[in-house]
Amino acid sequence: MGDQTLAGESNASGMHPDQATSRRMPVVCERFDDLGANGAPARLGIMGGTFDPVHIGHLACAEQVREAYGLDAVVFIPAGNPVFKRDRDITPASDRLAMCRLATESNPAFDVSSLEIERGGDTYTVDTLRELRAHYPDNVELVFITGADAVAKIFRWHESEAVAGLARFVAVTRPGYPLDDEMRATFEESPFTVEFLEITGLSVSSSDLRRRVSEGKSIRYLTMSRVRDYVCEHGLYRKEH
Repeated sequence: MGDQTLAGESNASGMHPDQATSRRMPVVCERFDDLGANGAPARLGIMGGTFDPVHIGHLACAEQVREAYGLDAVVFIPAGNPVFKRDRDITPASDRLAMCRLATESNPAFDVSSLEIERGGDTYTVDTLRELRAHYPDNVELVFITGADAVAKIFRWHESEAVAGLARFVAVTRPGYPLDDEMRATFEESPFTVEFLEITGLSVSSSDLRRRVSEGKSIRYLTMSRVRDYVCEHGLYRKEH
């Protein structure tokens, strides 16, 4: 976000304060807000999720899809109020957002957006895709990354027909959920553009990390060390929510 300085001072970039305060605030994220502004074709990967907490499985998935489909960037978008998780308490959005930033900051192709959190209300994929589509020029292709188990239910998503026209979908395999011909055939006559990608299986889940912390067990190597430190420092997951 824009830096603020005292009157008469220059900021770290050497800009005068008047210039710094007039700097446009990012709509989506800091690193890739202007993706496609030069008119060249670009691909933006979208990783949505609760990220409670973010872990190595999320990161490995995003990186493998980025390489396989030549994505120029991947933006992680923590959910604000996910409709499908109303039955349990969720860690405050500010903590989940902070952990995502810590986990992704070392990868120049990754960034994090607070778009869904700032929107408020229930979180629906269609609303997020509409905001992204309105922000980025037409030369930027939106590539929504999701699990094969989740994409199997895509026809029941809120305003699914609208979702189909807003992005291309990459469905990745997860441990214990192999792809089959029947699932692939489901999308052949549908309005959705869905491609399937088998990725290196990492049997890690956010629920398992929360459980391990609540039981006093280590989550070292299951998430980035910075995220692990954040969990410890803020006393997250000490008791199951």
